Amino acid sequence: MDTKAVAALCLGVLAAATGWALGGAVPATIALVLAREASREIAEGQGWRVGTRCVTWARRFAWIGLGLATVSLVLLVLLRWWQPGAPPRDFPSTVD
Repeated sequence: MDTKAVAALCLGVLAAATGWALGGAVPATIALVLAREASREIAEGQGWRVGTRCVTWARRFAWIGLGLATVSLVLLVLLRWWQPGAPPRDFPSTVD
């Protein structure tokens, strides 16, 4: 089993678990980089290295984590934008 593939899988799972809290973007990005490197090394191994299934799941979990982080960021921006009682977005008439 390729160690980079296993590391990418662990980071992908962490990204999917913490993606809703915006913290999943960092491990997801690292997982995607590691998955790319592991995939290249597995292909160069000519059958001596295994771990393509770990790489596949690492990529899936990493993209789920990035998607969750994106959705939660958009929701935070929209909630802040439409927050009731928010201060006016225009400058007073005394400001040029």
